[in-house]
Amino acid sequence: MITGFETADIRFPTSLSLDGSDAMNPDPDYSAAYVWMTTDAGDSGHSFVFTIGRGNDVQVAAIEALRERFVGRDADELLGDMGAVWRDLVHDSQLRWLGPEKGVMHMAIGAVVNALWDLKAKRAGLPLWELLASMSPEELVGLADFRYLSDALTRDEALEILRAAEPGRAARREQLLSDGYPAYATSPGWLGYDDEKLARLCREAVDDGFELIKLKVGGSVDDDVRRLKIAREVVGDDVRIAVDANQRWDVGEAIEWMRALEPYDLAWIEEPTNPDDVLGHAAIARGVSMPVATGEHMANRVMFKQFLQAEALQVLQIDATRVAGVNENLAILLLAAKFGVPVCPHAGGVGLCEAVQHLSMFDFVAVSGSIDGRVIEFVDHLHEHFVTPVEVRDGRYLAPTAPGAGTEMTTRG
Repeated sequence: MITGFETADIRFPTSLSLDGSDAMNPDPDYSAAYVWMTTDAGDSGHSFVFTIGRGNDVQVAAIEALRERFVGRDADELLGDMGAVWRDLVHDSQLRWLGPEKGVMHMAIGAVVNALWDLKAKRAGLPLWELLASMSPEELVGLADFRYLSDALTRDEALEILRAAEPGRAARREQLLSDGYPAYATSPGWLGYDDEKLARLCREAVDDGFELIKLKVGGSVDDDVRRLKIAREVVGDDVRIAVDANQRWDVGEAIEWMRALEPYDLAWIEEPTNPDDVLGHAAIARGVSMPVATGEHMANRVMFKQFLQAEALQVLQIDATRVAGVNENLAILLLAAKFGVPVCPHAGGVGLCEAVQHLSMFDFVAVSGSIDGRVIEFVDHLHEHFVTPVEVRDGRYLAPTAPGAGTEMTTRG
């Protein structure tokens, strides 16, 4: 039985050192709206929603609103049908009115869903990625909701994708455990860093084995050109550089701005405009020479569907806490596999590296079966606040082996 439901408003003053700073978010304080549920068996499941400071209390309040839906419920019953749990919460007509299926309430639902997945993985004695990868195709499609998706991806098509990947699961699991999963470094590129720090961190990233780094852009064209020139000179021609505008531009401005940055052979331009603007992203994708990446602020699976249908992104960026948890991210991974688009998750912030690695690793083992063109973002701060912090070595995520979803914090307020 679920006997406890606790929340905490956890914030870190990262704005003091300008960690996380970009053109739209100049002074973020990385924060977590944290939740954990305890049972009469003595175990617990933990999760959070990532925010950047003000409003974290609002997100905590939304999670608190779900308390009565869980305390006193049979934990075995909940964990035995996670698809039903997801649908019960997301399809609740009164809660749904606050979205529908987007915003603070939707993310709150994701937090409690992910906390249950943490508990389920701990009870199975497996890391979340391995628990998911051990489930049958039929069990996995039972977790996803194909309402609003069937014009792009049907349940039967999802089953075909999962069944096609099934024969190679064991070999890919062993490859993942031995080789890890490719990572890229965002830490060098925060917009608030001076040129000396930018150059030093770029050099350190290359020395640490990263083959892709990312720089924030959008302050001014001249500054972006200068910083990219520094980064390219430091990392050389063999290391890729991506850039991230964090929604800074209008559509035409994005195209014009990116043409000035073309000489630096960019891996992608990320979030060039408003994250809901499907047609705007499609126009930008047609107007620039590099792939367009987006997804960390997409509210739900329906938006991902439309972006894919419109060819508005070439790199799909899931986020572990933006949508309604593992179940919805599974649907998004299946959409990406159907459209043949690589998934390169967003993992800046606090705890997102720990959480989203499981989704990418599951995708490799049991969905897409590929790591070609795929990398997980890595930032090198705040990991010490987690019970099982992420491990990155030689530019690769080491596959976690500890039971759970990696979302249990040592700091709780």
